Amino acid sequence: MLQTLKTYFGYDSFRPLQREIIENILALKDSVVLMPTGGGKSICYQLPALLMEGTAIVVSPLISLMKDQVESLRANGIAARAMNSNNNDTENLMLRRECVQGKVKILYISPERLLMEQNFLLKDMRISLFAIDEAHCISQWGHDFRPEYTQLKAIREQFPQVPIVALTATADKITRQDIIKQLALKNPKTYISSFDRPNLSLDVRRGYQQKDKTRTILEFIFKRPNECGIIYCMSRDKTEKVAEMLLRHGVKATVYHAGLSASARDKAQEDFINDRVQVVCATIAFGMGIDKSNVRWVIHYNMPKSIESFYQEIGRAGRDGVKSDTLLFYSLGDLVMLSKFALDSGQQAINLEKLNRMQQYAESDICRRRILLNYFGETMDHDCGNCDVCKNPPERFDGTIIVQKALSAIMRADQQIGTRMLIAILRGNFIDELVEKGYDKLKTFGAGRDIPQRDWQDYLLQMLNLGYFEVAYNENNHLKITSAGAKVLYGQEKAMLVVIKREEKETKGRGKKKEAEKPALFKAHPDIIVGEEDQLLFEELRLLRKRLADQQAIPAYIVLSDKTLHQLAIQRPTTLEEFGMVSGIGEYKKERYGKDFVETIKQIIGK
Repeated sequence: MLQTLKTYFGYDSFRPLQREIIENILALKDSVVLMPTGGGKSICYQLPALLMEGTAIVVSPLISLMKDQVESLRANGIAARAMNSNNNDTENLMLRRECVQGKVKILYISPERLLMEQNFLLKDMRISLFAIDEAHCISQWGHDFRPEYTQLKAIREQFPQVPIVALTATADKITRQDIIKQLALKNPKTYISSFDRPNLSLDVRRGYQQKDKTRTILEFIFKRPNECGIIYCMSRDKTEKVAEMLLRHGVKATVYHAGLSASARDKAQEDFINDRVQVVCATIAFGMGIDKSNVRWVIHYNMPKSIESFYQEIGRAGRDGVKSDTLLFYSLGDLVMLSKFALDSGQQAINLEKLNRMQQYAESDICRRRILLNYFGETMDHDCGNCDVCKNPPERFDGTIIVQKALSAIMRADQQIGTRMLIAILRGNFIDELVEKGYDKLKTFGAGRDIPQRDWQDYLLQMLNLGYFEVAYNENNHLKITSAGAKVLYGQEKAMLVVIKREEKETKGRGKKKEAEKPALFKAHPDIIVGEEDQLLFEELRLLRKRLADQQAIPAYIVLSDKTLHQLAIQRPTTLEEFGMVSGIGEYKKERYGKDFVETIKQIIGK
């Protein structure tokens, strides 16, 4: 097992649970595997596939994901293929012949195609194992349920002796039980890896308006030149507006959403994977199909609908284990919109509960990583030190008067207003609708003029989460005072609010922005990379990797990962043998790329 791991994948040791899972599959037993994105799930079925007789069948939901996996495997010298609707008849004919002759070790296939082929091609093949990737798609309780997955139990009936391994990065207890039932697994062993991704920073910004988000996003990107990332938005329209804004500021960006043609989506994905653009602005339609290991950051322009969605989306950053950043913007408007979606969905109770948990995460004033891990049934006995709450513990103050002003305005408007009108009343804004309804005559009109609009947004969000009022989604999102709110309004209890801090205000001025645009590029990864890194060498190796990738028409990270490049820039191997000792470089890559990299290293360090 270890020899195969080193020869094909270039690693000297297994990650936690990988060895046990592989041994269970080799013993022809069923398995359920929960590992975070980037946690090493793929090797759990790819390595036994190499050790077993026959072909491993991997069921995967997206063509782009199959393409990525197949390219990565072939770059390691492994006979992998994909069968899906992208293949033409000639390709499928040749692929069938190779499968029947046993020349393919790993075959990726869509669930629909697998069901079409179960009585034809699959019967003529020797199958070593079935791997069901993204297995949460089989469960109605999962966050990405796909009806075609529910027919997959047919493979258990037809191939009772072939082991099945179900793999996912996100599944709570109910979903895990449903996966076992839906696939008719026989006494499966369940392996749950740690959901902790310590290389990901977690940062939440609350109550930002569009111009604040724009400024923050630009500063964030300018501090990370050459580092690619994803910005997730709630709507198609917003993805296009954010991309246009980035392009106006000189950031290479593209758009991905379900409203685009298939060719436009493919182009956006290819441009991003091949580093032709730095940023992709996308709806949640994007990302399941990419295995790009060098995504360095993920921004959520809007709050996701569940912790599962959030965890899976931030998991697309830092798959190579190198330090990466995540940023979530959260506003009352997001909450109102997502609550409407949940109420209109077929699973109202479940979706509202999932949204509630996501809201608690975003609003928390305790370590965010502990909340995330707790959601997936994992406890951590210490704060992570790598989230905004740990870095800046919140200060509180007596905000009773602020809360009373807001609640009084709601009460005086007969609880018939939403947040936008409430802020207009408190700020004393003479907007047409407000004047028409006579709200400018209220005693509380202008009572909160001294507080900026964006701060009111933040305070109202805090009040909502402290339970002082609720939003009646079935009554035009009107605000209703709760019993807890009434106690504060009538002076029976105090209200403690969190002090709002706006660090960005301190960093205005041309000089400081220039500094932010030109940081030391690789100082950002101290906890992953040890030793003195030659930054000039890293840049040269990155250019060499890009040239080699372009020659083969494959993404650069498939040649070598960022993490491996960083190690080369530290260890500076000057012989093929030394090159092959670096983590992530197997025999195939040593033979294929070793000479080019070693020559470049020698030139730069002057040997």
